[in-house]
Parts: sequence; C-alpha cells; structure tokens
Amino acid sequence: MRITQLNIYPVKSLGGIVLDETQLTAEGMAWDRRWMVVDDVGRFVSQRQLPRMAQIRPLLEDDALVLSHPAAEPLRVPLFTEAKKRCSVYVWEDRCEALDEGAEARDWLERVLGDLRGSGLRLVRFAPDYQRRVESDFLAPGEQAHTGFADGYPFLVATTASLAALNQALEANGGETLPMDRFRPNIVIEGAEPFAEDGWRDIGADGWRLGLRKPCQRCKITTVDQQSGEIRHPGEPLKTLMAIKPRLAWKGAFFGQNAILLAGEGTTIAVGDTLTVG
Repeated sequence: MRITQLNIYPVKSLGGIVLDETQLTAEGMAWDRRWMVVDDVGRFVSQRQLPRMAQIRPLLEDDALVLSHPAAEPLRVPLFTEAKKRCSVYVWEDRCEALDEGAEARDWLERVLGDLRGSGLRLVRFAPDYQRRVESDFLAPGEQAHTGFADGYPFLVATTASLAALNQALEANGGETLPMDRFRPNIVIEGAEPFAEDGWRDIGADGWRLGLRKPCQRCKITTVDQQSGEIRHPGEPLKTLMAIKPRLAWKGAFFGQNAILLAGEGTTIAVGDTLTVG
C-alpha cells in the first residue's frame, strides 16, 4: 500500500490544499486546521451552515496564509505575527483558546460570505500555547492525544478502494460519482480492499506511526460540491453509505478513520510512501 494523496485544510471548513509532502505534528499535519471561522459568540461556523465556504481557496506562502474568493481581493494573514486579542471559541462542546485575526479579516469574510443569521463572522487562529485534548473514549488505556480545530481528531485517513466501492453503489442507483474531496481526508491510501481501514489499528512507515481510533461519522458537508459550494443532491452520498456500510450499533453514515500520532513527530511524509498496517 502507498500514500496517493495528502491534503491540509488550513482554515476549518474552507477549501483544501493538495500537497506532495508534509510534516507530522502531534496536532495533525503542519498548518492543518490552525484557523477557524466563528460567529459573534465564538461558535465555529462550517459548510453545514454556509456551504459557500467551500469557494474560499487557501494558499500557503512562506510568510502568509492567503485566502482567495471571486468576490474580493485576496486576504493575506501573516503566518507568524505578534500577539493579538485572545478569545475563547468553541468546536462542538470543546472550549479552545484562540487569537482574533482582526478587523481586516472580519470585513473580508463579510464581503465574501455575508453573515450567519444576523451574526458577524470572524477569523481566529488556534492559540499556540493551548492544547485541546482528544476525547479519551476511543483511545487505548493510558493513551493521550490532542488536536487543533479539527472536529475531534488530528488526522483523517481514507482509501481509494472505499471511494471506488461507494461510487460503484452510487452509479448502480443512478447517481453521480464523487471525488475524494467530498470527504476532506488528510491521508489517502491505495492498495487496500474496500473499507479495510475499518479493521486497522495503526499505519505507518519507518520513523512514524498513526493510530486509527474511531470511524468518521459523516455529515451534510459530504453533499457539498467542494469547488462550487452547491448541493445538487441533498441526500447523497449519506443515504448510499448507510446502505452499503451499515453500523448496527451506531446511527449515521461512516467513511474513513480518525487517527492520532503514535510516533514520528516532525517526520516528513510524502505521496508515494509505502505503508504497513497493524
């Protein structure tokens, strides 16, 4: 098996960046989900509420995160900056410490996204001195992990074979096939059987290891075209996923595996790397 795709999403729920290689950190791949859009009370905002967030495309330069949208000039956010206003923000039930990126970013988001049910939108970055613990329910005894603004885990792993199986079922039902970006994984692997990842405990290569700890429950973001921000078929692929891969003990649709770093912080991984599984 080998890595066939690496992706990061610097701003939670905005567009992704496809990489040839990246560095592993305890919080996820370098620069993954280090920023987030929040409302006036600090609650995270995602494509669940504003599907058009998918139209904002990020770019990482040596010294800046650059956000682009057809309706405005690009926004440049320095990667390394002096202290800014500290605030509390929320990802689901987790309270996190963040730094507000200020009025320029707030005004830019208003131009391209408008508001959310009357609330303004702000851009915040994860405070570098703060740690957000991963839920312990699915970790091994004594295991600990932390993440940034991801929904719950620092890494998301998917396989090309599982997507092919899903697309085969979608076509059989007269539906459209989907690209992998609908599922917003960090690491995509080829060379496995469909849904084999659901039985893996760990993956890796020389110098690094990830532990696969929890199946990823999917939401309506999988129905959003990640290029246009449109929802053409509101029920899919969730309906088909539930039909071909039911989980009797859990409700919902699942695709991919949430993972944590077991070993190899600072290691560089690349497309083409050969993997072993445990």
